[in-house]
Amino acid sequence: MRVHVADHPLVTHKLTVLRDKATPSPTFRALTEELVTLLAYEATRGVRTEPIEIDTPVSRTTGLAISDPKPLVVPILRAGLGMLEGMVKLMPNAEVGFLGMVRNEETLQPAIYAERLPDDLSNRQCFILDPMLATGGSLLAAIEYLFERGAVDVTAVCLIAAPEGLKAVEEATQGRSLTIVLGALDERLNEVGYIVPGLGDAGDRLYGTVS
Repeated sequence: MRVHVADHPLVTHKLTVLRDKATPSPTFRALTEELVTLLAYEATRGVRTEPIEIDTPVSRTTGLAISDPKPLVVPILRAGLGMLEGMVKLMPNAEVGFLGMVRNEETLQPAIYAERLPDDLSNRQCFILDPMLATGGSLLAAIEYLFERGAVDVTAVCLIAAPEGLKAVEEATQGRSLTIVLGALDERLNEVGYIVPGLGDAGDRLYGTVS
């Protein structure tokens, strides 16, 4: 497993505003989109390309085009939706699938309640969007789900992570082609499975509390 923690002042600045409990949802959504676009530069560093001949106004030259099959971007509902626009802005020709997961707040175990993905992911590069890598349960379930469908290369983009979750994912994905791109690696998990210092519940802060 490869882990990249972004080291850029703009990333740290935007995360600082996201962490502030006084930041309202509209600002939180806008900053999340901006932050994901910054993280996407690192996440797509290994995207598969092929040479292509084009004509500029001056001469003929060789450039690069993203190879087929196109990358698949998979936000984990619901909080991952807040990251989608920032990702597809950078990679607009990617396809988009959806994976709905919910965490049992007592057992902290994930469950899939909805999915909209191609049946066959053979030879596909997949990019999972999930704001928080806390215990690692939901992200790991999503990773395994994609590999079971035939994905060959998975990259997860997360705003923040806890060391415990990162370790759990690494131990469970030995031998897989997996990359984790983070805005920050935080201190720890608290007794109820939240990241410390964290930024609270990303879904609630993006869209408000659903009663």
